[in-house]
Amino acid sequence: MSSARDWAPLLEAWYTRITRRQYVHPDPLEFVHAYGDPADQELAGLVAATLAYGNVKAILRSVGAVLERLGERPARFVRDGTPRSLAGAMRGLRHRWTGADELAALLAGARRAARRSGSLGACFRAGLSPTDADVLGALRAFVGELGARGAAGRLLPDPARGSACKRLHLYLRWMVRRDAVDVGAWPDVPPRLLLVPLDVHMHALARAMGLTGRRAADGRTVQEVTAAFRTVRADDPVRYDFCLTRLGLHPAARPCEFLAMCGRRRPRRKRILGQQ
Repeated sequence: MSSARDWAPLLEAWYTRITRRQYVHPDPLEFVHAYGDPADQELAGLVAATLAYGNVKAILRSVGAVLERLGERPARFVRDGTPRSLAGAMRGLRHRWTGADELAALLAGARRAARRSGSLGACFRAGLSPTDADVLGALRAFVGELGARGAAGRLLPDPARGSACKRLHLYLRWMVRRDAVDVGAWPDVPPRLLLVPLDVHMHALARAMGLTGRRAADGRTVQEVTAAFRTVRADDPVRYDFCLTRLGLHPAARPCEFLAMCGRRRPRRKRILGQQ
């Protein structure tokens, strides 16, 4: 395997080129940018990241439908609501195998966590310890607070079971980091603790770049790929996630061009451009 440090100049150049708002669409992150209040950003982000599986057009349609039901101030709607009113608001909605019951349970869990801790960000931070090497411990506690053992558990993977937890790590990237694309609604969480949101695009690229030889996109691979990126930016190991995953989502980012710039053997296009 190669070292991520060998890629550092190119990674930084690619970050500068691609990490811009114009490249956010199509990405559920665009819904987070529609709000200015951190409370609304964290609620919209939770919905958007949780439903970020399947075809991107379907994801955008489903996230938009949920947020439309929650109105202009989704955090207030959820916090002031009741489990019954939230269930009524979600009635009839479905995203692939996720139905109205799971959506209502997720919102009810978010309501409970925000009311108990003051915000979703405060709820997550309560699970952090000064000795933590990454976010996994706090993420397990956060998922528990959201109701992983109930209907919401069918939407939320359990970090303790070795899953890559791509959607949860994606949510944390949006909330913790701050740059031209990530909103940084939780500035008190150190970016150095973040783990890579390992989707099919990032996994294929990490293998092509020689950052991992593992075939399974699981929690162990997340740790391995994140460790590789930490050798470049120990303070911000998820810095390059957005610009690299644009290779599979945005036509302006060309995977073959990126890899040719590095002199690496090009991976098969269908592996880079596969659906999430």
